[in-house]
Amino acid sequence: MQHHVSVPSTESSVPPPPGPAAGDRHPWRIPRRVPDTGLLTLLPAAALWLYALPRTGFREMGDYGLLDRLPATYYLSLLVLTAGFVLSLRRAGTAPWWPAAHCVALLFALKAPPAILYDAVRYPWASKHDAVVDTLLANGELRPGAALSGNMSAYDQWPGFFTLDAGLVRAFGVESAAAYANWAPVVLGLLMIPVLVLIYRTFCEDWRLIWTAVWIFQLANWVGQDYFAPQALAYLLHLTVLAVVLRHFVRPGSAGRLRDRTFLDPVAAPVPPPTGSRQRAVCVVVLAPLIAAVNATHQLTPVMLTICLLALNCTRRYRNYGLLVVAALLMLTWDLTMGRPLFVETLSTVRSSIGELTQNSRAGYTGRLTGPGPELAGTANVVMVLAVAVLAGAAVVLRRRLTRGALPLLLVSVAPVPLFAVNDYGGEMLFRVYLFALPGAAFFAAAALVPAVAGSRRTRARALWRKGSAFVLPAVLLVLLAGFLPSYYGKEKMFYTPPEETALVTRALDHAPDGSLILATSGSFPQALHRYDRLEHWFFAEQALSENEKMLKDPVSYLAAGIPRGTRAYVVLTRTQDVYAAGEGLLPAGGFAALRSKLSASPLFRTVESRPYGVVLEYRPAAR
Repeated sequence: MQHHVSVPSTESSVPPPPGPAAGDRHPWRIPRRVPDTGLLTLLPAAALWLYALPRTGFREMGDYGLLDRLPATYYLSLLVLTAGFVLSLRRAGTAPWWPAAHCVALLFALKAPPAILYDAVRYPWASKHDAVVDTLLANGELRPGAALSGNMSAYDQWPGFFTLDAGLVRAFGVESAAAYANWAPVVLGLLMIPVLVLIYRTFCEDWRLIWTAVWIFQLANWVGQDYFAPQALAYLLHLTVLAVVLRHFVRPGSAGRLRDRTFLDPVAAPVPPPTGSRQRAVCVVVLAPLIAAVNATHQLTPVMLTICLLALNCTRRYRNYGLLVVAALLMLTWDLTMGRPLFVETLSTVRSSIGELTQNSRAGYTGRLTGPGPELAGTANVVMVLAVAVLAGAAVVLRRRLTRGALPLLLVSVAPVPLFAVNDYGGEMLFRVYLFALPGAAFFAAAALVPAVAGSRRTRARALWRKGSAFVLPAVLLVLLAGFLPSYYGKEKMFYTPPEETALVTRALDHAPDGSLILATSGSFPQALHRYDRLEHWFFAEQALSENEKMLKDPVSYLAAGIPRGTRAYVVLTRTQDVYAAGEGLLPAGGFAALRSKLSASPLFRTVESRPYGVVLEYRPAAR
């Protein structure tokens, strides 16, 4: 039998601060007399943004991507929007819809420009996801057991995202998923906001802190994993599962002093009401389809979800072995059936990568960005990670009572970090760990910037903190904004492809006979995996720079030696490959031009089509 103890409120023992009426359960709320400034900033920001869009010279991007092609009015719109958000926080307790509206506006301002402006799919490698959808629609099936080149087998083994999009293509009546692919960051971002709010409301009742955390999450989410890809959908489902667990899986009698408001941070939320064994069992049944959907969509996210659920089991509050077992069994079932080929291959690589922290934390193939834009983006990436980590760490130390209440969120944030010791995930483990840690990190970073207005102890340091936050908060938000822009748009020259280049590649691959081998420096160019189920691929420069320098000494012999006898082979070299290979440090300066020149001049390669933005060569061994 449960005993309910009456808990004295904070207001009975702490004098209310000036402003709110005595006895108000939320002493941090600002009185209604604060003027409403929501529309006064949203409308000018929107007008400046709309004025800037048609004046963005995205077709003539230079070394700095979009950064020096976006008009000054675009940056001014972001400043006005930031100022409006900070002002809206003054009434967040009584009018939380205004900071919410600013968060939605920020999402559009930051990530909608490519969707509105571009006449091609952003991120050339996103076209391979479109290719999977096209193959599914054309054949009516995928082949998870087939060995497909270009690392495409994984997509047939985890087809959830592509099955959904095949249905959307049919429902919308569009030619392909490319028609709406650029809107994925905006749509998924809109769906993410209520999930984040639900998670943050579990641990905090201060709307100022909650919306600041959402704002920081959007600014710190520069990784680019929210594009048209399985990871984006699986990430949304992952956070949705965690939100339900945090709200509805509290064990009876496990909260202890965390239900006592005098023990909590003034803005902390009490632990949600406990649920009985039967209720939690029902929740497991409800969540099982969501967890299954995560497993059908992406190979890494189920691992992250299982690790996070394991971390939650380290607390008495969320100790629920049943859900953990269900998640682990669903993951293993999928890995040993549909995903078995890649799962077995991954296990073989783990033996050599486990414990290799330096290698596993590398970024990309070489981790050596070159060029003004990529180098600036790389520096901004590091600064952003450090800034969020320092802010979150400061909150964990300075707001220990809030940290006690939000300990599950902290555990979920640090749970993915040990994966550094297991595998490099193709040079992307660094970005994935950061992405999965970001929701919790954003919450604690916001806690460092938004101090409680009232508390049980009124020290001089706390008073200075509250006064200083009026200046520190907007300053830090502007710093994060300044870091997001180069992180997200500094390498944009790699990400935008002229339609003419896409058409060139499509023609070349359409005319290649089934079974032909397609050679390119990397797979980061539009339509690289077009007809991937009928063609073979060799992206010969996706290796260390030192190996590519050797290859450039005699690229003709290098490629000829790697083409199997009797195989029809075509070399496709495009402008996007040139930009990507240079920016990611795959080839030395001038290496791509030398490669194109030597291959075009060789009698072993006949020019099929040559344009300023690309060339297609056919391998002709009989010409030796």
